[in-house]
Amino acid sequence: MAVVFDAEKVPDITLFSSGTPNGIKIPITLEELGLTYKTVKIDMAKNTQKEPWFLEINPNGRIPALTDTFSDGEQIRLFESGSIMQYLVEQYDTKHMISYPKGSRLSYEVNNWLFFMNAGVGPMQGQANHFHRYAPEKIQYGVDRYQNETRRLYGVLEKQLAKSTSGYIVGSKCTIADIAHWGWVHAAFWAGIEIDEFPHLKAWEARMLARPAVNKGRNIPDRDRMPELAANKELAESSAREASKWVMKGQETDARK
Repeated sequence: MAVVFDAEKVPDITLFSSGTPNGIKIPITLEELGLTYKTVKIDMAKNTQKEPWFLEINPNGRIPALTDTFSDGEQIRLFESGSIMQYLVEQYDTKHMISYPKGSRLSYEVNNWLFFMNAGVGPMQGQANHFHRYAPEKIQYGVDRYQNETRRLYGVLEKQLAKSTSGYIVGSKCTIADIAHWGWVHAAFWAGIEIDEFPHLKAWEARMLARPAVNKGRNIPDRDRMPELAANKELAESSAREASKWVMKGQETDARK
């Protein structure tokens, strides 16, 4: 039996997240939709995402995650950023503010770029971050491999945006395809990527940042430190050293399971 979505559905959303490129996708989406929600900050330095209560929400022990009251009156859990974003627009974006009508040509194009992000840019840039910033020893092959693949993927986005008449990735407006990519491109320098090599992508990043919902959402649940870190090399290096400690500790804990 098909579920009928209620156009007047009242959200009962709790967001579990942290201030990472993946984590900020969801508060930005929620702000763009004008939804009310509660926020629970997940402290990854303390491995909160591996605690039993959180694993009941996301068995993979990663952020972001979200709970809501579903149409049957029971709680529903959502994890993986792409899944959460698709849920939010299907349930709440009845006016298609950041989406297109389900089943339309443009809705499938949005999905193309959403999966491109989740299977490409995020994983590759995440590994570039690791080898460039967090690895306890410098492995140049790893740095080069993932930085070069991130640049290649940025080049794909650059070409797409060069063709765009709206300045956004799909169609005439900002969609979840743009929101999904923004936090990663905003943090390009952290992976050792020079954004000036991609002028259309750089202009798009600034265009997105000028949106009030993006500017607000990027600071939930933590203040966005990327501009500050990009402007201060010593601060960036010290922050990376501190983050490396809990990244490596988390890896060791996972390896023992």
